[in-house]
Amino acid sequence: MSTAPQRWIVVGLGNPGQEYLKTRHNIGAMAVDALAKKFNSSFSLHKRVNSVAEFRIQNQDLQAQLLLAKPLSYMNNLGGPVKSLRDFYSVENSRIIALHDELDIDFATMRIKFGGGENGHNGLKSMTGSLGSPDYFRIRLGIGRPQGSGDPADFVLKTFNSEERKELDFFLPKVCDAIELLILEGLEKAQSAFNS
Repeated sequence: MSTAPQRWIVVGLGNPGQEYLKTRHNIGAMAVDALAKKFNSSFSLHKRVNSVAEFRIQNQDLQAQLLLAKPLSYMNNLGGPVKSLRDFYSVENSRIIALHDELDIDFATMRIKFGGGENGHNGLKSMTGSLGSPDYFRIRLGIGRPQGSGDPADFVLKTFNSEERKELDFFLPKVCDAIELLILEGLEKAQSAFNS
């Protein structure tokens, strides 16, 4: 096994502040919280623009140093904080993973991919603009669409209902497993194991 671990940045997209904590738009940040908890890693402030936690994972072939990040700016502007971490730690875009809410897939399902468009997601738009490239990993976390003629913009800022919260207790640990598999075993294995 190589001695120097690969460094990865795992970004949980969301809005800062207590009022957004448990909203659908913040499912990415919730997944990052779940991963920090799994590894008993706590968050601290980095350059006043990110909340970060660090730990190491490994298998027989690879060691990886994970930097979990929750940008402290709103979704539309979180690209700047992500870029500041990338530059500070000299991490290539191809070792950045964005976890974000996705209206177009069913609740509690996920899709893992590399690169591509932003599909109208302001957090991804901000990241791609600041990083200068769409070539980073995305784990799309399904939140479903509002019933009937509900406004998606309102829907994403509402909290999960009690049934959904129960399901999140099973779904978020799966997201943690997907992140580990993606980093240690690669995209193809992670997609075949977790793309619903």
